Amino acid sequence: MAASTLPSAPLTARSAPELTPHWIGGQPVAGTSARLAVLNPATGAALREIALGGTAEVAAAVASARGAWRAWAETPPLRRARVLNRFLALLNEQRDALAALITSEHGKVFSDAQGEVARGIEIVEFACGIPQLLKGDFTDQVSTGIDNWTLRQPLGVVAGITPFNFPCMVPCWMFPLAIACGNTFVLKPSERDPSASIFMARLLQEAGLPAGVFNVVQGDRTAVDALLDHPEVRALSFVGSTPIAHYIAQRAAAAGKRAQALGGAKNHMVVMPDADLEQAADALIGAAYGSAGERCMAISVAVLVGHTGEALMPRLAERARRLRIGNGMQGDAEMGPIISQAALERIRGYIEDGVASGATMVVDGRRHPVSGAPFTVAGHEQGFWLGATLFDHVTPQMRIYREEIFGPVLACVRVPDFAAAVELVNAHPLANGVACYTRDGNIAREFGRRIEVGMVGINVPIPVPMAWHGFGGWKSSLFGDLHAYGEEGVRFYTRQKSIMQRWPESTPKGAEFVMPTTK
Repeated sequence: MAASTLPSAPLTARSAPELTPHWIGGQPVAGTSARLAVLNPATGAALREIALGGTAEVAAAVASARGAWRAWAETPPLRRARVLNRFLALLNEQRDALAALITSEHGKVFSDAQGEVARGIEIVEFACGIPQLLKGDFTDQVSTGIDNWTLRQPLGVVAGITPFNFPCMVPCWMFPLAIACGNTFVLKPSERDPSASIFMARLLQEAGLPAGVFNVVQGDRTAVDALLDHPEVRALSFVGSTPIAHYIAQRAAAAGKRAQALGGAKNHMVVMPDADLEQAADALIGAAYGSAGERCMAISVAVLVGHTGEALMPRLAERARRLRIGNGMQGDAEMGPIISQAALERIRGYIEDGVASGATMVVDGRRHPVSGAPFTVAGHEQGFWLGATLFDHVTPQMRIYREEIFGPVLACVRVPDFAAAVELVNAHPLANGVACYTRDGNIAREFGRRIEVGMVGINVPIPVPMAWHGFGGWKSSLFGDLHAYGEEGVRFYTRQKSIMQRWPESTPKGAEFVMPTTK
């Protein structure tokens, strides 16, 4: 879902920003390893720094989590829920401060960061219902004198590895449910925007969460591998690119760990000839260029059916050219910067490849739409800027169609009819999200039934399920059997135990040589 992890820029000798620490055993830990700068992508300036945690920091965090686990697992679910409810209240009080912190490190516009925090809050609200979600099943008299029931019990120490694009929401897909179920948690956030994790750790502490139940290790792949290799880590949740998700799942399986690894996306939006084209154009602009396209649910391919392309392309081009791009804290900004210089260069490389492969360049985000000068934002010339890019007449053989770009690039593909659109979408190996714009109820029904994608929107461009439904794609967009959050998340963070019970007074005399039956 996110591009593979790239290192942040090293600190310069003259910079001395504050440190974003690890969080181990209920307190901040500075660490002594090499440090990296956390940059403001709108300005290119260092905001703060992190110490890259490794095997030692992971071992300390896991030991802290292991030490806290037994008492936390024995805490009644209702009392765990009360701690989360206090955390929920604090999150609501501090939601704008958290959103501003996200904007400063990620670059997304403030309203988008507020929306991210709101979606994280919804998961916490869902997790507060854990007493109901952990209820088991009971059957009286499954056999003569025998009752049978099931429990769902926590796994122990579990971990989450999260991407830069949602530094609040994606961790909230994981840790609220994990700790509500009675597990203890170690989070390895992205090194590009790590401060939201510590912000939430402090709120959890203020809410009364016991020390060691929630821990944070800052770092890169070294920390990830240490979590994968640690024998006390029972399960890992991951969101990121497909190659890394595959790596996480394979290495976790080899170590006997449960894994939930959400990978990349190439989300299509099919626009039928009967669709409201104004609504479709607005949906494509928002879904393709919101958060600079750095979303696992961004629409990166528009599938234009029949004559739709001729009518829709001018609308898309006009809207793309007048997109307001700037510092995310500016009230009128609709799109912020790219997360890093390395990501910017990677996206530019895809644009160049699209031109070379024969796609029609309609809007070139590398240059200002009016002046034609290299794209930048006045007063923020050192930031990582790119405008909206729009391609037409893209074919499935092109790299800009096949691969996840994770940037503000929309590729338009033309197909003759609905059947061809379904065939096109179903042939792609990435199957995270998809949308269809139509007024035809039968088309909508058939699309929902026939499409081979995990999350489907009908006249909804970004169909991210609500907290109680669960999030996850199909094919190479998900490695593992269970989706994130919702009841699927509860099942991931617990294991079922079946108990059969009979009392001596009900036990027949003599040895029994068969399993219990209903006879």
